[in-house]
Amino acid sequence: MRFLFDINHPAHVHYFKNCIRLLEQKGHETVITTRNRYPAIELLEAIGEEYVDRGTGADSVFGKLLYMPVADARIARVAAKFKPDVFVSFSTPYPSQVATLFRRPAVVFTDTENARLHRYFTFPFSRTICTPACFRKDLGEKHLRFDGYMELSYLHPRYFTPDPSVLDLLGVEKGEPYIIMRFVSWKANHDIGHAGISLENKVEAMRKFGKYGKVFITSEAGLPEGLNAARITIPPHRMHDALAFASLLYGEGATMASEAAVLGTPAIFVNDGWTGYTAEEEERYGLVFNFGESSLQQQASIAKGVELLSADHTKDDWAGKRKKLLREKIDVTAFMAWFLENYPSSESEMRRDPDCLDCFRETVVE
Repeated sequence: MRFLFDINHPAHVHYFKNCIRLLEQKGHETVITTRNRYPAIELLEAIGEEYVDRGTGADSVFGKLLYMPVADARIARVAAKFKPDVFVSFSTPYPSQVATLFRRPAVVFTDTENARLHRYFTFPFSRTICTPACFRKDLGEKHLRFDGYMELSYLHPRYFTPDPSVLDLLGVEKGEPYIIMRFVSWKANHDIGHAGISLENKVEAMRKFGKYGKVFITSEAGLPEGLNAARITIPPHRMHDALAFASLLYGEGATMASEAAVLGTPAIFVNDGWTGYTAEEEERYGLVFNFGESSLQQQASIAKGVELLSADHTKDDWAGKRKKLLREKIDVTAFMAWFLENYPSSESEMRRDPDCLDCFRETVVE
């Protein structure tokens, strides 16, 4: 079979890279189209994947609408030559629209309940929509659920082992505590109307957390001089190594909060747009702590960070919570590869037997 994968965000590289490798190992053919947004291309090149650049896209709603026919045309040119059997994306409208034009199915993965703009322009053109079981909306007859998180598609221990050499890049000793702070650009379609953590509270959080270890900041937006000095400078593909050995992740991004959680690092997520997966990672596993964007909630989130850093927790304590999570969730990459390779009969099997995915819930690899 032939599969066209579209990358609209750097995180999507991670979601699909292992699935692409498994499919290729089984003799299937793949092609990748990608938005030229840092560091998506850098990540693709770091793992040695070829790609077709479909342009930089836009951040404003109006700009996104203007870019849509441009992206559709560029993906259509690739599809006309490659002739994919299935189009695959993480809730990106362009490949689903092109799939309809070519009369081919589009399989969409998503875990973001409030991505309304993409939902309007993607789901009507998609054949199947796959979400984590904890997704808090019912998407109708096209909707299928799997008991896992997208972050497990690349951070499950079968596919990722943290490399401690990142500590040398960070300039910290083994066992030395450090904190990662993550700030987003607020330009994604699901971020419209959000403001995030105030500059005053970012500075306060950095000052208070700095009493317990070095603070490193990763930010999609520019930073003032006082914060920019702490900007992390490691290569983008080493960020997961850094997260694995961190004492705390504090920030505005749901994906990185969940990444920290599945790696056994406690995460504080400050965002009014809570997701089903970050909520479950708090309620069921105690690895994420969710807060809103109000002034009081921001102050509470900083206080929670200080509490976690000052408590007598060890990495082993959090590792125990992570083991519980890994025991209960499926191998998402193995599921995705099986689902796509056997599509559409795999869809029928999931609807007929909701327990058919238990075969992907195996003994945790340490």
